[in-house]
Amino acid sequence: MDFYTVYKYICQFCLSVQIVWGLDEVRLLNPPEEALPDHLLEILFSCDEPATVQLDCIISFETGTVSTLLLRQWSCVPGDPEIRTLKLRLPDWLVYQADGIVPESHRVLSCILRASVRHRGSYDTEGSAAAQDVATVQPKPDFSRPVKQHQLCTAWSTQMLQLTQQFLKKQCPLEEETVHLLSSIYASTGESFGIIKTLDPYRSEVLEMLRVKATSFPWCMFSIWIFVTRHCQNIMCGVLHHIDSHNNYASPTVLLTDSGQLHIQMNGGSGESSAFTTLFKVPLSEWCRLSVVLHGSTVSMSMVCTGQEQREVKLTEHTLSHSVVLDDTEGYFVIGGGKYIQGVEGYFGPVVYYRNRISPHSLPEADVPDVIKKVNLTGWLQTCQEFRLEMDVKLSGYSLKAKQSTEAETCFDAFHKWMMKKRLPSDPQCELWEAAAPHRRAAAKLAKLLAFKSGGRTVSLPAVGRALYSLSLLKLVRGSSTGLVSRIFPLLLQAGCLADNRALHMSSVLYSTGLGVQKQPIKAWLLALLAAQKDDRLALLHLGHLHHLGLRGLPADPDLAYAYYANIAKQTTVDRHNPTPQQTFVEAVYLNNDEVLNLQTSEGHHIFQWLKLQARRGTAEAEQAIARMLFWGQQGVSPNIQEAVRHYRRGAVHLEDPVSMYDYGIILLQGQGVEKDIPKAITFLRKAMDQGFVPAINALAWYYEQFQQDYKQAVQLWEQADLLECPEAAFNLGVMYSQGLYPGKAANQYVAYKYYLKSAQRGHIRGATFLADIWSTGMPGLVNRRPSDAVLWVKWAAEHNGYLGSILRKALDSYLKDDMFNSLLYYMMASESGYAAAQFNVAYLCEQNTGSFLDPVYASDCMWRYYNLTIQSQDPDTYAFIRMGDLLYDGRDDRQKDLLSAARMYTLAALRKNPQGWYNLGLLAEEGYRLPLSILTDLGLPELYLADNNLLRSALYKRCRDSEDSDSYLPCSLALFNVYLQSFQKDYSAAIKFSTAVAVVAAPTLLFVVLGFLRRRVLSLN
Repeated sequence: MDFYTVYKYICQFCLSVQIVWGLDEVRLLNPPEEALPDHLLEILFSCDEPATVQLDCIISFETGTVSTLLLRQWSCVPGDPEIRTLKLRLPDWLVYQADGIVPESHRVLSCILRASVRHRGSYDTEGSAAAQDVATVQPKPDFSRPVKQHQLCTAWSTQMLQLTQQFLKKQCPLEEETVHLLSSIYASTGESFGIIKTLDPYRSEVLEMLRVKATSFPWCMFSIWIFVTRHCQNIMCGVLHHIDSHNNYASPTVLLTDSGQLHIQMNGGSGESSAFTTLFKVPLSEWCRLSVVLHGSTVSMSMVCTGQEQREVKLTEHTLSHSVVLDDTEGYFVIGGGKYIQGVEGYFGPVVYYRNRISPHSLPEADVPDVIKKVNLTGWLQTCQEFRLEMDVKLSGYSLKAKQSTEAETCFDAFHKWMMKKRLPSDPQCELWEAAAPHRRAAAKLAKLLAFKSGGRTVSLPAVGRALYSLSLLKLVRGSSTGLVSRIFPLLLQAGCLADNRALHMSSVLYSTGLGVQKQPIKAWLLALLAAQKDDRLALLHLGHLHHLGLRGLPADPDLAYAYYANIAKQTTVDRHNPTPQQTFVEAVYLNNDEVLNLQTSEGHHIFQWLKLQARRGTAEAEQAIARMLFWGQQGVSPNIQEAVRHYRRGAVHLEDPVSMYDYGIILLQGQGVEKDIPKAITFLRKAMDQGFVPAINALAWYYEQFQQDYKQAVQLWEQADLLECPEAAFNLGVMYSQGLYPGKAANQYVAYKYYLKSAQRGHIRGATFLADIWSTGMPGLVNRRPSDAVLWVKWAAEHNGYLGSILRKALDSYLKDDMFNSLLYYMMASESGYAAAQFNVAYLCEQNTGSFLDPVYASDCMWRYYNLTIQSQDPDTYAFIRMGDLLYDGRDDRQKDLLSAARMYTLAALRKNPQGWYNLGLLAEEGYRLPLSILTDLGLPELYLADNNLLRSALYKRCRDSEDSDSYLPCSLALFNVYLQSFQKDYSAAIKFSTAVAVVAAPTLLFVVLGFLRRRVLSLN
């Protein structure tokens, strides 16, 4: 007999002996499911003394507020139960569409009907109802509601009052006459990536009419702040250009030539276009403001630079032979590089477009934007230039000394060496150039060491930078403490000055996180900009993450984030086709997942050795696993392409495994770790295809397209693979449609887009980047621009980069070796790039704080920050919601308790099937916290908002017990049992007291009876 049956019998027993204490009852017999007009509602009620029956409507809004509306109220006299039928008259704004008389309904989250029996003195408190019943009523969407047929004409004065209220609430829409195309700083690598911006028409009919009228006679201005680090390596590079809906250049187009001059191009109404170049040149390593002013057919280009004390305005004005046409709502604008041109190498500052006027601040006394002043890029570059000059002098001097020393050892004979040996030693004299400041002595020693080691040959400054970075890492590994960071930090900055981008990124992370150094977000941003401009992958990810979420005081700008993410996403596709030892497969390993941690291995680990044994015994899956680990560097195994090829060959030749035959065929086809052998590759691919391996079909199609130019056979195979949901096949079909190579069909960009979408949804990285590229600009008349979704796709593609995987692998290896500090450092480098698993692991390491290697205050702040970042990711680990809820509940470190936010965190965990979320919500209810209606609605339990606390807790603990996690069954069942005991004690306390009293009274009598019976039985036996 189970627990519930026993509980049922106990309740029936207590009911059979319980004295009837009251007959109060109320029930909603036919509540409506939706908010309907004039619904006939039946209510059953009874009471044991004179009382009042009350019908309320409790409405919850999205703002979090709850309103209680009294609908009906009547008296109840003791007697038999009665049924009353009444018209349910809900508020008009909850039932009908807004029509001027019926006001607009505020965003309603839920509506609950409550019928209650209340005795005298209990009308003002919800918990004092003698009996109640509730039902959930779902409000209809606004346009699905009926229109109210008003029976009476509204008085003219009432109409005027209503209209007055509406007019008072309405305001003129905000119009962007001054558009900030860029309000931050963008690090441009000089590649085909830039910031894409589009403009919408004015909402004001008057302004829009004036804008359309002025398209053939524009009067506007573009202001561009730019910092060029290197002149264009091609004929021209993009500064700001406008692309129309036909993918042609439109007005205005501003380009930088290889000589440093500006090229300005304008289009006319009849298809003609004109261009001119400025007489002045854009200087290097200076912030300059470029101003393009359009006034009819006159175009002026001016430049003011900040590097000179006396700001000189350089101006070139040109009058075109035709009128200029500028429709700023057609197509899109690009800052930097784009699809058709590479960008400028350097930095872009704020870019402002004055749509229908010329800025009054276009004069030379215009102030430098605050964002440029705060970053102080020129200050850093000047300091670095001084340090580079000093190191250059030292390298030249030490190289000369090393060369002289080498020549002396080569030319002098044995007698001269003997004389030098017997000569009395003299005090060595240092030359002036050998002196170094204390914080630069390590760099000077390294320069001397490298110079003498090279035998006097030229040593480059980047080589010294790499040596400084390696020395810094070596000291960090040996020290493994936060106290050492401040002493090593100058070495990292010096390495960054000498062009080591890894040192710049690590310095940026340390400044950003405050690990061992004081937090300085502006300097962290500066160092990230410097590294990203040199195309450092992790720095690009870092800046993309900052502008995606708007962190560290930087503006949230999806277009700017896309520019960074698109760069690293494209590099990811290239890196994956060119694997190197510096790359590792990206694996999302969470440190709280012991099952995954136990699968981590290495070449000498027992798991890897067991797989090798199984492979020698002929297990195809073991051969696949070993080859994959060695090729991509997975599960802790170091990449070894040559050894991976040997296992691929064994699986393909000896075991005839289709997966191994496909992998070996691809390697032979591309020549990775082995010489290219196309006929042999095709043989293995055909064998894999014959065994039904779908990727082999795609690979053969690619061979026909690339090597045989047999497009008909290629698309036939790709169509076959696409039906089998091959992501590569869908992508390749998209390329064929895009380039017009599909036999018998013209180029169709929209069909190509549909195939890119399909391949991306199947997990193809290049498909995701191509899809995001279309969403970033849109396809006029076919596909709307979706910049926020485009960012998510390129972010996902970028996070597959092998260099990010290498950082994650170093972090995990350090953790497995119990080196918590270095594990935290590497995970922080990945987490500042926005990688969710790394953010979680940073928070987890700070929470554990093994060996107290972190200051408690820093560890607490670290938990708050990184658990908070984790829950903002696309697919966060539910443990982060639980821990964030615990932090909000505890209110640590002078933070106030926030039970509402804690409940929301637990709710998010519960909705993601984490039983701990249900359990913690039950604990909150047990402590007396009333869960808001909005949370219960999200949980699918709105009807329990007014229910008894025990009923709510039992529902929560049942959900916890019935979850898929078997470990939660026992604690949730015990909590549920406790609720049943408390409910039993509350509901049947009178029966228990009565039974106890009867037992106390009857016990002596029963005792005498039993004793008398036993006495008679003993006598009879005698």
